[in-house]
Amino acid sequence: MTYEPVQTRYKTMKYRRCGKSGIKLPAISLGLWHNFGGVDPFDVSRDMILRAFDLGITHIDIANNYGPPPGSAEETFGKLLKDDLSAHRDELLVSTKAGWGMWPGPYGDFGSRKYLISSLDQSLKRTGLEYFDLFYHHRPDPETPLEETMGALDQIVRSGKALYAGISSYNPEQTADAARILKELRTPCLIHQPNYSILNRTIEQGLLDTLEAEGIGCIAFCPLAQGLLTTKYLNGIPEGSRASKPWGFLKAERITEDVLKQVRALNDIAAARGQSLAQMSLAWVLRDSRVTSALIGASSVKQIEENVAALDKLDFAPEELTQIGGIV
Repeated sequence: MTYEPVQTRYKTMKYRRCGKSGIKLPAISLGLWHNFGGVDPFDVSRDMILRAFDLGITHIDIANNYGPPPGSAEETFGKLLKDDLSAHRDELLVSTKAGWGMWPGPYGDFGSRKYLISSLDQSLKRTGLEYFDLFYHHRPDPETPLEETMGALDQIVRSGKALYAGISSYNPEQTADAARILKELRTPCLIHQPNYSILNRTIEQGLLDTLEAEGIGCIAFCPLAQGLLTTKYLNGIPEGSRASKPWGFLKAERITEDVLKQVRALNDIAAARGQSLAQMSLAWVLRDSRVTSALIGASSVKQIEENVAALDKLDFAPEELTQIGGIV
């Protein structure tokens, strides 16, 4: 069937200014880390992305190694863009990243100019795009000089292969240094992508202050702690879940009884608010105006619809925040 987007898609989504840039992002963005690879049913992936667009999610986040196999999430999105969304390319902000191991040998990992530019060229081929709206360095490189990595991002933007540059998983000091170099090169850093959730508040220890001072946006990945902040694990680890898979990033040993007690207590607060645990967890991440967007994953259309509905109630009473802080 020929896809026709919902005409009201921009009337209910909330959009937030990304730092001090001209870009606005949807408060909920969609990441293709899991469930969009070559091993996944294409029709399911297609349904999720198109439903996200119908709900006003204009930002699609990918990376060179997303799959499995690595690279296949970009291929999935490229096929869908060509077949269904080509007429709406200018309504989308598409990002990709490089920084983790992608191919063998000394040039397929971390942060050299050689790796970043080669990886970007491969990503453009896989997606069929002429350019990405945003290109990230996916993680800090302890050995490559930061000037080289940021110089590569500057070169990528000046070449027209990406419109904006971003970084991911940098600590406050690394972020400040990266921002300084990019400003000197006159290619400012648009956004930082850190891990942030009720269960992981590390970025509150300086990073959010740095981003505010530098005028850099923030998009939180894993705001649902890879599914821990949903009802999925309230009674243990269900078969077929992310934690049940040996290759998954959510390890079963992380789901201790102490963690489950926290999650159950948070679920009680969410129920009292009239939200699901996932909805409250997304609202909690977005309670800070310095957070531009929460980056969700999904395995079904229903999950995306539920997560977007979190935007219906973003406010917290002071006592709710105190309760949540006491639990975690």
